[in-house]
Parts: sequence; C-alpha cells; structure tokens
Amino acid sequence: MTYTEYGDPSTLDLTDAPMPKASPGSVVIRVERASVNPVDWKVMAGGLDGLIEAVFPVVPGWDVAGMVEAVGPDTPEFAPGDRVASYGRTHLIHGGTYAEYVALPADLVTTIPDGVDVDVAAGLPLTGLTALRSLETLDLSAQDTLLIHAASGGVGYLAAQLARESGARVIGTASARHHEKLRAIGVTPVSYGEGLVERVREVAPDGVSAVADFVGGVREDTLAVLTEGGRHVSIADPSVEEVGGRWVWVRPDAARLRALLEKVAAGTLEVPIDRRFALADAAEALEVSRRGEADGKLLIDATR
Repeated sequence: MTYTEYGDPSTLDLTDAPMPKASPGSVVIRVERASVNPVDWKVMAGGLDGLIEAVFPVVPGWDVAGMVEAVGPDTPEFAPGDRVASYGRTHLIHGGTYAEYVALPADLVTTIPDGVDVDVAAGLPLTGLTALRSLETLDLSAQDTLLIHAASGGVGYLAAQLARESGARVIGTASARHHEKLRAIGVTPVSYGEGLVERVREVAPDGVSAVADFVGGVREDTLAVLTEGGRHVSIADPSVEEVGGRWVWVRPDAARLRALLEKVAAGTLEVPIDRRFALADAAEALEVSRRGEADGKLLIDATR
C-alpha cells in the first residue's frame, strides 16, 4: 500500500513494487502482520514532515511481525525462516510495513519467543516500547504513586501493566466503560474530563509522585496533582519541558522489544487485539484508528 503525496487515508493505493533487497546487515521480512498506530495516519498527513524526510512513494507502517525471507551479507544473527518482529522506524519515511515484504536493518529486528502469536508480536512494538521508555524515564519504585492519563489506550494499558510490576501504585484515567478493565490489572480508575483533579485527590489525597501523559492537553491537571519534586513525562505535549517534564519519543530497540515479548510469553503482559484488516483494506483500518473506534490493536494481515 503506497501514497504519492501527503493526504488522508483515501490516498492509499494497492500497488506493485520491486522486491526489497537484502543489503549488508539487513533482513528481508515476509510480513504476516503490520499494526496500525495513530502516528501512521499522522505521518500520511505530513505531521512529521519537519522531522523526518519522506521519499515518495511511501509505504506506511512501522510495526511488523513475520518471517525472515532473506538476510544480507554479514547478518549471522538471523536465518531464513526465523519468526521476527520489529519497530522498524528508520531515518526515512519510505519503505514501511504495510506490504508483503519489508527490508530492515538487523539491529532493529528481534526473534519472537515461542508461545507468542503473530498478532500480539505485531501489535506490541511501538506501543510497548513507548510505554517502557516513558516508565524508564520516570524511574519508578514501589514508593511511587503514578497517574497515567489514558490508561486504557494502546500505550497506557501496557504502561499500567509494566508500572504495576515495579510495585508502584497506579491510578489511571479512562472512560467509565473501561474502569473494570483497569481494576482487573490492579489499577485504580478515575474518569477523565472536567473535575479530574478533584477525583484524583479523592483517591490520592497527598498527590502523586509521577505522571505519564499519553493523550495530551492535560498539563495543568498534571501539575495540580503532582507532589513537589515529582516527575512527569508526555508523549503528546512537548510543552511539558517548559515546566520540568520530559517529552518522550519512542526509539527502535530490538533488545527491549525482545524483553517485552518475553513478558508476553511468560503471561505477565497482555496486548489486546481489536480486529484484522486485509492489506488492501489498510485505508479503512487507518480511518477506524483516526475516529478512535478501536478497543485494542488494529492489525493489517498481509497474507490476505
């Protein structure tokens, strides 16, 4: 699936392209699943044009799970037939994962542990690595109380599970229909929107020592409940850096992705899946994401 200029998902076309080459230190992956992330349609609209060069035509998508088709010279860590996954963001917006095959640098790729299915392996990379980097930046301990804005979303739900592993108390904002989902993983839910500060204060009268913002537009609420010396990060609001916070960007990291996949294999990390779309229906998948209608990961099935 390609687009030749910035626009909305309707600009995507199913096209034929040459087989990617296995250059030195790279692997060609036969894509089984790509996952849809909001950044995909934001990139299509030109939202990262000031940060990353686009070379048209562009194949969207950064998350992938599949099987190694070929390896380039001096790539001893992989062999054809290996089950692999990747957060495959490179320095160019060009050859993405909404395709039958994608070539990626080997250091962005990791093997998938036994017991992890391809849907979960594809749905985990961007969201999981974003959650992990955010929590590593906060450096949580069992003495912390963490507030997660958008705790039932793609990144927030994974972050909530990972934060609970640290022993921290976790409070998460979500709509009422997701409160039981959060309680099931040991998170104290609160409804977002007007009156949030008061609701957080009801369950944490002394405030919270850490905040992870995965939605944006909540900086003042964060500051109102954060204790003196508390830490806060945001993946959606760079202005937090003006008030002592950190604006966090996910980085491709094969070792950390492997660690997250091992948590899935061990049954300590759950990645909810919403639905799958055929490759030719990728535009529909992006529209579902853009309308905020997904309850879990949206996947592109490149085998159909």
